[in-house]
Amino acid sequence: MKKRLLIVESPAKIKTILKFLGNDYLLMATFGHVKDLPPKKIGVTMTEDSISLEYVPIENKDKVIAEICKTASKCSEVFLAPDPDREGEMIAWNIGQEIAKVIKDENAIHRISFNEITKSAVLQAIENPGEIDMQKVAAQQARRVLDRWVGYEVSPILWRKVAKGLSAGRVQSVALRLICDREMEIRNFKPEEYWSITGDFQHGESIISAALTHIGTKKAEVTNETDAKAIVDQIKKAPYTIDSITDKTRLKNALPPFMTSTLQQTAFNQLGFSVKKTMQLAQQLYEGIPMGQDAPVALITYMRTDSLRIADSALKQARDFISKQFGSSYLPPKANVFDGKKKKVAAQEAHEAVRPIDVTITPEIAKRHLQKDLARLYELIWKRFVASQMTPAQYAQRQVDIKGGQFTFRVTGSTLIFDGFLKVYFVDEDDEKENKVILPKDLAEKDPLALKKIDPKQHFTQPPPRFTEGSLVKEMEKNGIGRPSTYAAVLNTIRARSYTTLDERKRFVPTELGTLVTDLLVANLPDIMNISFTAHMEEDLDKIANGEMERDTLLREFYTTFQKDLKKFAGDKGKKPVKETNVRCPECKKANLVIRFGKTGEFLGCPNYPECKFTCNIERSPEGEIQCKEIEKPQLLDVACPNCGKPLRQLIGKFGPFIACSGYPECKYIHQTKAGFPCPQCGGDIVKRRWRGGTFWGCSNYPKCKFAVFGDIEETPCPLCKLPFLIKKVAKDGTVTLICSDKKCGYVKK
Repeated sequence: MKKRLLIVESPAKIKTILKFLGNDYLLMATFGHVKDLPPKKIGVTMTEDSISLEYVPIENKDKVIAEICKTASKCSEVFLAPDPDREGEMIAWNIGQEIAKVIKDENAIHRISFNEITKSAVLQAIENPGEIDMQKVAAQQARRVLDRWVGYEVSPILWRKVAKGLSAGRVQSVALRLICDREMEIRNFKPEEYWSITGDFQHGESIISAALTHIGTKKAEVTNETDAKAIVDQIKKAPYTIDSITDKTRLKNALPPFMTSTLQQTAFNQLGFSVKKTMQLAQQLYEGIPMGQDAPVALITYMRTDSLRIADSALKQARDFISKQFGSSYLPPKANVFDGKKKKVAAQEAHEAVRPIDVTITPEIAKRHLQKDLARLYELIWKRFVASQMTPAQYAQRQVDIKGGQFTFRVTGSTLIFDGFLKVYFVDEDDEKENKVILPKDLAEKDPLALKKIDPKQHFTQPPPRFTEGSLVKEMEKNGIGRPSTYAAVLNTIRARSYTTLDERKRFVPTELGTLVTDLLVANLPDIMNISFTAHMEEDLDKIANGEMERDTLLREFYTTFQKDLKKFAGDKGKKPVKETNVRCPECKKANLVIRFGKTGEFLGCPNYPECKFTCNIERSPEGEIQCKEIEKPQLLDVACPNCGKPLRQLIGKFGPFIACSGYPECKYIHQTKAGFPCPQCGGDIVKRRWRGGTFWGCSNYPKCKFAVFGDIEETPCPLCKLPFLIKKVAKDGTVTLICSDKKCGYVKK
């Protein structure tokens, strides 16, 4: 009897799924995408009648495709089970097309999907197979073509106009613009002075601190020290009483369960995880982790989702758990339902929020089996989900207004009277601030108060903060830029291209290169750099996935305007754009220095080159002003040059620090660290050298002798072949391994 074949994306899922299925099934993985547009050309052909896409196997995927097709040809049925999103649909379509070439009956090929890797979900999917959703495929194709056009057609222009190795991206460049615009806001920000005035009032044995809120009927707005002093003088003269007391109960509702973007933001803010790390850990939790059993256990639902929907079975399990663990007072009369911000589209409706598959696997149980960071992320997801189905927290809130003449002071005290969902998920900053102000219970309206102290404080308005990974994801989501599943790749790219750096608080700072590229793209390609245009494009991609728009309609509309702007941008043969600074050239004093970009990065140079060859490294002052970075003077050493007798000095070169003669250029001696053994090939000295990849040991008779050893060495003879050294490798955990460099010998010591 022929077996049935089930194909997934990731090999990590195979063990998790295999335990649900009998011996009638074979499982194989595509290891992600198997085909894509060709790497060395655009691969998109547009005619008046159609737009055709060329797909080729991804590098090293020919063998994967061949093995899957060979196995499929011997099976009775094939179930395509990549992830339940557009990328997964494209993988299913690509591999399905290849399988169709070797299976006579195309009806034997099925598309199945499941939102969680559980026995019931997998078996239900197999029992109710479907077909490839070509609307999802079309949406993925449209996104891929848009990204290919922007990346392949804009990047070469940047290479020519700015520097080689740069890239542009439809979403990446807009995300970079957000960072650059925020930095410009910060630099242009002008602080405004304001004053707060707080009074300490005595009531019996108690002191009540309250803030000045109104002067007469107007809100108290004090903008300078002179006014503050005048107001304080008047405040001291007035008698004070309690004008009003307002008591009420305030409810704080539970937050919704996570979707991808909120999981990324919260994991960054609370756990310090990068977006990339969060998605990698979540992928492992979704695919399955060994939990003291032979087969892995999947712990969470699919982690790429815009949905806040919860399956009825999961709601029932959560409500039963809450009732048993915490009691009926923590369980609302009916399940809490949350509405997502996104429009409902066919591509997303099947998804759920990110939640634990089984709430009875508590964080305490998970910690026994999971690596630390996996356990922390699971705990966050578990607590957020369970708390989302619990009753609100309740606060007794008392607001007291204190009046004296024309001055009104106000204080609000808040006391937690029922913790509700906070019993599980007490992490919000607002929660931690509660209960700070405690008001006396015996207060009554018209009670007299004695002003004991008045405290005026000067403040200045603050500029908007730089973006962290968490806040940038939030901003991108708010503006509809990209999709949560792409955020990690976008953030990595803008850092990898040297467009941004991170400050000491892990906040994005655009480099001069990032700012220049952004300004260039905004000026020449206004549509693709327009935030609302990019968001509208995402909505259109959703429409394609929902069957409300044709793929080619979107692509043609985009390309018409894009090609027009692109031709103008590419046709501008002017000089490479440079950014002028306010720093006068210290050598020729004829012009201000400009920012240039070379192989080693950005630097300041004189625009009168080659007449004036002055250059220096860039640094910014605390106020954001560009200035020349002072070059550290070479440090003289108390060691004489063996050639000429002058002192040696410590220098910084292209590949790091080195020691050379201070008599250069007359004396060209460079100190080299020598090994205590001769070259095994020619008997010459073995010296330590530097290169871009680090350090290595090589023969001093190079290029006649090309003996070299990369990495560190230990001058201990190999006990087997008697070679006078061993290669030393140090693992991340500090473990040292000694290896003989002669592969034929094979000696290893740990």
